[in-house]
Amino acid sequence: MSAFIPGSRVQAAATASGPLDGLRFAVKDLIDVAGEPTGGGNPDWLSTHAAARVHAPCVDALLAAGATLDGKTITDELAYSLEGENHHYGTPLNPRWPQALPGGSSSGSASAVANGDVDFALGTDTGGSVRVPAAFCGLFGMRPSHGAIALDGVLPFAPCFDTVGWFARSIAVLQAVGDVLLPVMSRGDGASLNRPVRLTRVAEAFAARERNEPDDAARLTALAESLGAQSLRNVFSGGGARWLACYQAVQDLEIDASLGEWIRSTQPRFGPSIAPRFARLETLDRQRATQWRTVLQELRSALDSLFKEEENTVLVMPTTPVSLLRKDASGEAIGRFYEDSLTMNSLAAFGGLPQITLPFNDALDRPLALSLIGARGSDRALLSLARDLYSRHVLAHPQ
Repeated sequence: MSAFIPGSRVQAAATASGPLDGLRFAVKDLIDVAGEPTGGGNPDWLSTHAAARVHAPCVDALLAAGATLDGKTITDELAYSLEGENHHYGTPLNPRWPQALPGGSSSGSASAVANGDVDFALGTDTGGSVRVPAAFCGLFGMRPSHGAIALDGVLPFAPCFDTVGWFARSIAVLQAVGDVLLPVMSRGDGASLNRPVRLTRVAEAFAARERNEPDDAARLTALAESLGAQSLRNVFSGGGARWLACYQAVQDLEIDASLGEWIRSTQPRFGPSIAPRFARLETLDRQRATQWRTVLQELRSALDSLFKEEENTVLVMPTTPVSLLRKDASGEAIGRFYEDSLTMNSLAAFGGLPQITLPFNDALDRPLALSLIGARGSDRALLSLARDLYSRHVLAHPQ
């Protein structure tokens, strides 16, 4: 199944020469490309919205850095999924593990990079929509600090969590794209990581993987320790269930503000797995909005305190609670995956933190992926750390 939206391939030439000369990239169909409608993975959204007049600033920046746009990619409907399926346009291929889903909602962008169709691709990440497909497709993936990259020209989903992220097959390209897109922040904004960096494993995330796949959890623990993450810390103060409940409540409030009016007026056709998620908007308890946003601030403050205790702390965790989701996974298995993933990924969402997914080769025929999470604003330093750690790992474990 193609990673790209139906029709002729959307293309745009580089507008200048720069550090990305010769590289081709694709763009998730939530991000504006001039002259093209942004379809959002849903035919009714596509038919009720005009073509974009200008490129999103993130697309402009890449073209000005020498890269060439070579396609818009399929997304899960309006970004409300982590599986990678699209009822209307099909499910993009997971090239290395074709029996499995690619992960969503930036499924097409991950598929295009993993298949070698482009060198890198833009996606969006709210609750894991770059991080999950990067892990499932064996790619490097970056979710930047919230607000580090402008969301102008990006279809809004849950704006207080939304980010523009990207995929690459190499850490060098991942960093090169970051050098173009990321702002240079001041030290006071957490722009640097002091040496030596303290790598700390997130206990609850490793425990979640242990519940689902004990053998892989042991492998990931060994990998994390080999990178230098010897210490273990409980991060989810108050328990993961509270983080998940808060994340889902605030996300739905944000979705309702962004998309609710259009959904109620248009009555769009959603696929069978997506419709129930949007239907939850009709049962929102808006009277509790202030309460949930207060909890969000409390949890964000707890994360801020964690990173302020030791300025050079970087959290390490499995990117996903399972290695893969098979295409024939049961609804129950998908439900467990969805809840576990949202809980794990709420760390970066609540804190507005940068998170990088690193893929590791294994003798077993399934992916292993670890994530590095840094303080808000430490994006560039985190990319440098990730490249250093990964390069040392490859040298120590040649393929």
